[in-house]
This record gives sequence, structure tokens and C-alpha cells, in this order.
Amino acid sequence: MSRRVLCLPMLLALAACGAAPAADASPVTARATPAQLLSAVPTVLAAEPCRVVDARADVRCTPGVLNPKVTQDTIHITICAPGWTDTVRPPVSYTAALKLQQMRDFGEPGSPVNYKEDHLVPLSIGGAPSDPHNLFPQPTAKATEKEELEDHLHQAICSGQMALTTAQATMRHNWTH
Repeated sequence: MSRRVLCLPMLLALAACGAAPAADASPVTARATPAQLLSAVPTVLAAEPCRVVDARADVRCTPGVLNPKVTQDTIHITICAPGWTDTVRPPVSYTAALKLQQMRDFGEPGSPVNYKEDHLVPLSIGGAPSDPHNLFPQPTAKATEKEELEDHLHQAICSGQMALTTAQATMRHNWTH
């Protein structure tokens, strides 16, 4: 009996790891403090710690979460509108604190100045702004390749050459390991 009781917390923790992350339905507000924003950030509970390999997000901890306000029908008033991403970008105080936490959780070595807290699904193609399941510590030395893909996908969406969902799936598939 005591063996079953000891295993229950472990099973519950593992079950929680497989749960789908919720969408980031509300933008970060100026009134929320970094501590309030981080209070809802889950600690990584995977059997193996998450890692960033070759500047790519670990899909177990960073599956990429979408902004529900960005749909194919709303792209012209959201992601394709000049300056829109600036209206939803989380404050640096939030992303800097999250970067430090994720660097510890993911076992990333080195100085935080060598990393940027990056959106797996970029804001420019409808990624969730502040959901930690859409953010990861990316080595800045490897950021250019991902940024080029982000720009290409954004242009393809806004020019009508690619559907929003296709671009989002491309980023999720191509920028995780």
C-alpha cells in the first residue's frame, strides 16, 4: 500500500507533462508585475530535463502555443498590420526572468547575455506572446537562421502565398528537435 501512495505523486506529475498547453488568450498587461506573470509558469517536470540542441527548442517543453486572436480571417488586422507585434510583445522584465528560469530548468550553460528568450512560433505568424510553452532560451549566435525563416513565413502569409496554419506548422516542425 505505501508503495502505491509513493508512486501516486510521480504518476500525477508525469501525467501533467503530457497535457496540452493552454493558449495565451490574454496579452501581457502593463499592470502585471514580472513576479505575477512568472507565478503561473510551470516548472519542467519531464523525466529528462529539456534541452536546447543546435538552437532548437525541445518539443517536450516548448511545443509552440498559438495566439487565439490570430486566425486566417484576422491576419490583416493582426500580424499583417504594421507594428502589431509591438502591441502584444511581453515586457523585457518578464522575458528576462523567464529566460533565467528556463536556462536553469533546461541546464543551459553560460551567461544569459549569450541567449535571447525567443518565441518558437513567432509573434509575426501568430505565436502566443507570453505563454512559456512558446518561449525558450535560444543562443543568440544561432538566431539569424530562425529569423530568416520567420520573415519568409510572415511575408508568405501576408502576400496570400501560404495559409497561416501551414506557416505555424512549418515553424513548429522545423524549429524543434
